[in-house]
Amino acid sequence: MEEIITHKGRIVAIDPEITTVEIVSEAACASCHAKGLCGLGEQQVKEIQVRTSAWNPRQVGDEVEVVLKKAMGYKAVFIAYGTPLVVLFVTLMALTALGVGELYAGLGAIGAVLVCYFVIFLFRKKLSKDYAFYLK
Repeated sequence: MEEIITHKGRIVAIDPEITTVEIVSEAACASCHAKGLCGLGEQQVKEIQVRTSAWNPRQVGDEVEVVLKKAMGYKAVFIAYGTPLVVLFVTLMALTALGVGELYAGLGAIGAVLVCYFVIFLFRKKLSKDYAFYLK
C-alpha cells in the first residue's frame, strides 16, 4: 500500500485547469481554548495549486482533501535541503583542502549553495510536474 499525506483545505479559486486550495496549518496548541491568551499558537495559511480538469464539479468554498504521495514529500525535502547541504560541505572541504583561507572557503561554500538554489529555481517548472497534488 502506498503511503500518502493528506491535508484538509478549502477551494479559493478555480480556473479551467488549475484549482487553488487554501490549507490552514495549525500548531498542536492552536485548537486550545486559551490560545488567545498565551500567544504560542501558530496558524499558517498556505495556498497550493492543484491540476484539475475543466469538468470538475467542485465550487469555490468547497472543503476538500489534498493528497500527495509520501515519497514525493521526501524527494522534495532532499532537493530543497539535502542537496544544498551536500554542496555546502563538499565545497567547503574542497576549498579548505586546496589551501584557501577559512573566510574565503566559507564564502565560496555559501556562494555554491546560492548557485545550487538558483539551479533549483531554474528547473522549478520541470520539478513541479513531478509533484502532483490530487483532490480527494
